Amino acid sequence: MADTHPVILGPDGRPVRREVLTQDVAGPTLSGVRSVLAGYPSDGLTPGRVATILREADQGLPERYLELAELVEERDLHYVGVLGTRKRSVAQLPIQVDAASDDPLDVQKADTIRSWLQRDELHEELFDILDAIGKGVSYTEIIWDTSAGQWEPRRLEWRDPRWFVFDRIDGRTPLLRTEMGDVPLDPAKFIHARISAKSGLPIRSGLARLAAWGWMFKTFVLRDWAIFTQTYGQPIRVGKYEPNATEPEKDVLFNAVANIAGDCAAIIPASMTIEFVEMKSAATNATLYRERADWLDQQISKGVLGQTATTDAIAGGHAVGQEHRQVQEDIERADARSLSAVLNRDLIRPWIDLQFGPGGPYPRLRIGREDTKDITATATALKDLVPMGLRVQVSDVRDMLGFPDPDKGADVLTAPAAAPLPAIPGLPGAPPALPAPGISPALQAAFNAAIKGAVAPPRDAVDVGIDAILADEGWERMVAPMIAGLDHKLAGAASLAEVEDILARHLAGMDVTTLAETLARAAFSARLAGETNQPLSDRA
Repeated sequence: MADTHPVILGPDGRPVRREVLTQDVAGPTLSGVRSVLAGYPSDGLTPGRVATILREADQGLPERYLELAELVEERDLHYVGVLGTRKRSVAQLPIQVDAASDDPLDVQKADTIRSWLQRDELHEELFDILDAIGKGVSYTEIIWDTSAGQWEPRRLEWRDPRWFVFDRIDGRTPLLRTEMGDVPLDPAKFIHARISAKSGLPIRSGLARLAAWGWMFKTFVLRDWAIFTQTYGQPIRVGKYEPNATEPEKDVLFNAVANIAGDCAAIIPASMTIEFVEMKSAATNATLYRERADWLDQQISKGVLGQTATTDAIAGGHAVGQEHRQVQEDIERADARSLSAVLNRDLIRPWIDLQFGPGGPYPRLRIGREDTKDITATATALKDLVPMGLRVQVSDVRDMLGFPDPDKGADVLTAPAAAPLPAIPGLPGAPPALPAPGISPALQAAFNAAIKGAVAPPRDAVDVGIDAILADEGWERMVAPMIAGLDHKLAGAASLAEVEDILARHLAGMDVTTLAETLARAAFSARLAGETNQPLSDRA
């Protein structure tokens, strides 16, 4: 394990306190300021109350706003559906870890992170961190484990954002609520995620702030729709009685009219009648409530997913659906990059400092769908460019193709060995004869004996004669007359055109007498040597 004595500084410059990293410091308390019991500010909600709750959050008291944000998720089926879709689409994306270099230590750092990411709990932990999409911020406490002699996050524990506040001066620095007052978060202890729907203060950048208004208005619509349905969903009952009906008889008729909608049964005297009056426009009026509720849901879809085609039955054809899906993918990509940046800052960097000592370089965690790569084109480019001098790191190529680093001692694919050039057995430098498949031992032995007795074919007289001519005459003596004086002429040339003219004039007067005489003698001697099988050097 790395030395625990060096001081490690957090992003804000404060030193890491190792003694608190393995403890729960932000858990709930029974009677303190971090209670699991929450209020219900949405009961009897009005526009005035919503405005008051939001103003309190802006002024540094976000508890009621965060309670409202949670209640909206619990009570609005559409909002929790689209918000959950956005969070789960990111939480289940593949995660890559890039080593800083091919150095064995950097590869070991990356492998340490990769091994930890295989935990089954990671999906739920990432989902909780993405709570920042709705509320603007989320807080996750890192519980470190050192039982195996090395630093490793044992679990990532989601903490209720109601247990945190922001600094009153800048509105951005998170503080933990304690019985002794609000304190800064310990470095290397928390994952503080911020995923903003808009620029501004973190408490004002969450989607819940927008969804609260839509949910409130939709609540009014649903309440009015329920009243309308209860009143006009069934025909109006009208009871008629005779002019001489007594008060007890009128009471019987009224009770019958009042209860027939729920009980669907009643008895009345024969002298009384009940009529059912239907509202012919009731169905038309009811669609107004549905259209209003659907319209508000569509606005929520736009705010959360940036589009409506993937959540609402909106006609528009395949092309429109594809465009809307691309919008959702853009938001997914942005969320994945934000989450990657948060994890690299608050988890990966302090982990590497604790385990391997302070200082980089650090591995880089990437969350997101891999772009489709043309492996054939990549392989072709590497095959053509590397022999020309292009220098490429093996780790970069492996990451580009999506292959992990091979484990130590694992069987790996290698390039096939180059086939040796064929050699004639029995000649100098030739390998020994190998058994041929399908041949009997006796025939193989006879073949080996024949190969052993074979000798290299002798050189003929022409081969020996050519060597003698080159040794006696020398190529310098034949070429010297042909280029005599050419160097001086070229030295005085001032342009390429002048060089071409000098070469053309020299060629016209070139002395080839010595070369021609040598070639003529060689041709004549070669013919005699071929007929007599005597070397050319023996010619008269």
